[in-house]
Amino acid sequence: MRKIISIANQKGGVGKTTTAINLAASLAAAERKTLLIDCDSQGNATSGLGADRERIRERNLYHTLIGKVPLGEVIVETPMPQLDLVPADQNLIGIEIEFVSLPDREKKLRNRIREMERSYDFIIIDCPPSLGFLTINALVASDYLIIPLQCEYFAMEGLGYLLNTVKLVRTRLNPTLALGGILLTMFDSRNLLSHRVSDDVRRHFGPSVFKTIIPRNVRLSECPSHGLPIILYDIKSRGAMSYMELAREILINGRM
Repeated sequence: MRKIISIANQKGGVGKTTTAINLAASLAAAERKTLLIDCDSQGNATSGLGADRERIRERNLYHTLIGKVPLGEVIVETPMPQLDLVPADQNLIGIEIEFVSLPDREKKLRNRIREMERSYDFIIIDCPPSLGFLTINALVASDYLIIPLQCEYFAMEGLGYLLNTVKLVRTRLNPTLALGGILLTMFDSRNLLSHRVSDDVRRHFGPSVFKTIIPRNVRLSECPSHGLPIILYDIKSRGAMSYMELAREILINGRM
């Protein structure tokens, strides 16, 4: 059965796109057919998987959402055989205004996914750093939400707003949406603050927090500029091992 997972946090710089790319790649490496949907107008997931921006200019998520092209026709291949991508670009910036008067506008992405004929085990959605139209569309389309949370000061600032948004989406638009887990990112084992944040988050949210922790890792920061997920860029790095462990936790330990 296909599982759809949104990666969301309205705070920027928390490792959201890094998580979307590398979780998707790790699931694909485990021979699960995976689709990554870039739902952010910055298109970082698109460039992070090496997609040619010129080639996707007329066929990307924007053109699907406005009904010009079916979702299946904007999918592009990535360097990994089991991983495909729905690219995005800056056209998404104005889509909320374009759709302001349309009925059921929060269900556009869900409807496009349902219309898609291709079969995937997992669909990962990289959301923009906001709680606007595109993030709501992603949550309405999803079975689960993963929240990356950086191990830094003010880590939980704004988390309550996101969780309240999830409650509203459940009540009004998608009653089956579940919290897949909170993922601690940018953990520095040498930094006392990282340990304190980790302890605080686990104390507040208990089993909702993944056991896997994503460390600060130079190789993770480098791989997007090469258009590769970490497991193709440096599979022996701590970042690669952490994301493979996260995929293992999802697949084997029954988190979703």
